[in-house]
Amino acid sequence: MLSASRAPRLKAVLDPYLDAFDGKARVGFDPVELPRRFSDPADQEVVGLVSAGLAYGRADLFRPKLFGILEILGGSPAAFVRDFDPARDGHLFAGFSYRFNLPADLGALLAGAGAFVRRHGSLGRFFAGELARSGGELRPALSAFSLAIREEGAARVAGHMGPTRALEHLLAHPAKGGACKRLLLYLRWMVRRDDVDLGAWEGLVPRSALLMPVDTHIMRIARLLGLTSRNDLSWRTSEEITASLRLVDPDDPVRYDFALCHLGMSGACPARRVTEHCLRCPLRKECSAGRRLRVA
Repeated sequence: MLSASRAPRLKAVLDPYLDAFDGKARVGFDPVELPRRFSDPADQEVVGLVSAGLAYGRADLFRPKLFGILEILGGSPAAFVRDFDPARDGHLFAGFSYRFNLPADLGALLAGAGAFVRRHGSLGRFFAGELARSGGELRPALSAFSLAIREEGAARVAGHMGPTRALEHLLAHPAKGGACKRLLLYLRWMVRRDDVDLGAWEGLVPRSALLMPVDTHIMRIARLLGLTSRNDLSWRTSEEITASLRLVDPDDPVRYDFALCHLGMSGACPARRVTEHCLRCPLRKECSAGRRLRVA
């Protein structure tokens, strides 16, 4: 984990890197591209939930699935889920399948989301209420949010869309200790507002409550920067990386996520070190691999 004494040095390289990073140019390589197609926060939170849920595996496989779903949801996805009746409308998704997930999984996600939109006015208000009930603790709040949508949705599709198979893969359960990367990614999109993140829940949830979504890119780069010594994709690792980044920016620790993740995704920081890339990297001074380089 990052030490308080080293935090100012890391901030001195991270902030200029983030300032120079062109997030807009990378949006098309990220599932946030889908909710960014909508301007209404009500639509953004629904499309964001579906997009984050299905953003696993290869992008060239899940993106066509997501675009197909958007065609069915139409111009107002929020209105669609508010009115979605699995008995009447389930046939619209009869042709859907993606890896572990069947039509009933998608139907349950939409039906569950729609139920809580009707009850609370928005998913953001629902989640904010759970966060308040948990005393500001993210893990129990996100667990309650995920479990409630899954259970409500599964009950509504039962007998109409066939059995669910991997609903928990669409909406993970933080209480079980997994990284829950896609759920944390969804929260980042909804809570923060910048050139990438949407801010659909701005004012409902503080940015300081967020945790870093951890995938293989973030895991590797976080270790190189000394943000964690852990090597597992878990909730505890996400907490440790975020705790380190809170020493750099207490109010918005996950603001570095997109730029650091795309440093890996773009190939600028590959898993197998490329000396030329390391020499050009603006984070080299605080990277354990970069510091080991010997320049002739």
